[in-house]
Amino acid sequence: MHGPMTSGWLLMALCAVTGAYCLVRMRRCTGDAREAAGGEALMGFGMAAMAVPAAVLTLPSWHWVLYAVVFGAAALRAAWALRTCRHHVHHLVGCLAMIYMAAAMAGPGGTHASHASAGVPLLTAALVVYFTAYVLRAGLRLAPVPTPAGAPAVSAPSWGAPPEMALACRVSMGVAMLAMLLTL
Repeated sequence: MHGPMTSGWLLMALCAVTGAYCLVRMRRCTGDAREAAGGEALMGFGMAAMAVPAAVLTLPSWHWVLYAVVFGAAALRAAWALRTCRHHVHHLVGCLAMIYMAAAMAGPGGTHASHASAGVPLLTAALVVYFTAYVLRAGLRLAPVPTPAGAPAVSAPSWGAPPEMALACRVSMGVAMLAMLLTL
């Protein structure tokens, strides 16, 4: 992606760690939660690979096609999974955003050359609005809720199980997606 190398490395590290945590979470979940964790792991690793600074690693010109194929297959899987779980809407939007970014980076010189004179493309703006709303909504769910006086204290679950960690991973990947879209 475009931008300073330091922020590219930090973005790559954030996405890789998030993807790794989602793999660990996937091993401990079943059913729809396992599928969601798998989709989030794929998204984390895909975003990490896309965030590697271009000055460091020169990839062949066809590598963006590979991104589009992988995330196209993941988008089809997410669309199919919508039958049972509405959380897959977010996975579908994320996969489509990755396909869009891959297509945009496949342009001449890896730039958004076709949109340079038109300003920010409408689809980029729509994705920025979606991911901003998603991050804010998920972030608000992370905010602590005061417990009423006399209510029993809730014990903390084990390291791999807290739903707050899964939500924090979703927030971090949403922020990373925003950063990638803004530098597109």
